[in-house]
Amino acid sequence: MASGKEILHKMKVCSSIFFAMPWYILVSLTSLFFIFTIYSAAYTGLLQEKVQEKVGLGSTAESGKGKSKASKNIKHGYHLVEGKSLHPMEDYVVAEFKHVGDSELGLFAIFDGHLSQVIPDYLKSHLFDNILNEPDFWIEPENAIRKGYRITDQDILEKAVDLGQGGSTAVTAILINGQKLVIANVGDSRAVICKNSEAKQLSVDHEPTTEKESIENRGGFVSNFPGDVARVDGQLAVARAFGDKSLKEHLSSEPDVTVEIIDDDTELLILASDGLWKVMTNQEAVDAIRNVKDAWSAAKLLTDEAVKRNSTDDISCIVVTF
Repeated sequence: MASGKEILHKMKVCSSIFFAMPWYILVSLTSLFFIFTIYSAAYTGLLQEKVQEKVGLGSTAESGKGKSKASKNIKHGYHLVEGKSLHPMEDYVVAEFKHVGDSELGLFAIFDGHLSQVIPDYLKSHLFDNILNEPDFWIEPENAIRKGYRITDQDILEKAVDLGQGGSTAVTAILINGQKLVIANVGDSRAVICKNSEAKQLSVDHEPTTEKESIENRGGFVSNFPGDVARVDGQLAVARAFGDKSLKEHLSSEPDVTVEIIDDDTELLILASDGLWKVMTNQEAVDAIRNVKDAWSAAKLLTDEAVKRNSTDDISCIVVTF
């Protein structure tokens, strides 16, 4: 190993050689160094974006809006706010109108992950496809939705090595030709419709206390320890969810499905994660946005209000106006 004096001598020699170079060579070398640094940084950033894109963890748009081509009156908007917890954002949304043959479908969903970004993102990419691929979708959409939920959960469990051990709640809404609305959900993300100024909940909050008997029949238990929230096996605060392989024997992924006909009395639909519903009642949410004409502005107003009311969870909200 070289001594300190030898290293110092070599540094002096290198310095003398460097500064002995003509000025134009020094300028060229300096320019090349800066160009190399800039391109290296850009390439590193590009690689990171590609990796994120490949695993489905790229940035999710925080806001968006759209409208039906079949009906000028039907519009949607959504807005997401990251919570104050230490984990990254785990809410994902779907909000789009899609033409299938001669029909138009409004596809809306909120996926609220727990201990996972990957599973809600997987649901965003696959759940609606699995539902629409069911042969009886146009004849019996409720059955197709139940089958689609079941198939998707089976796929998630089979891919647990890649997708991880976390899970996700879900609330989905399929609007068929602007006339028939089919709502399904597992967990505590919620769908609320407003007709004649009155809020009506279309989903079911799947809480451990309300499904305690079913959980115990599966061999599990419901406990408020640790903390003051009832949890399945003392771990999960919802009784139904996608994924959660380690708890799946005691959990259900069977959705509750509801059909609602859109008529002249229908004003709006709200889909939101529990980050909103923990601090607002159904009627409070409806009353807050009934007079807001723009669907995106309505969704943002609700998320902002939830933050003002000290919601610390991730908050995602979709509003569809009729």
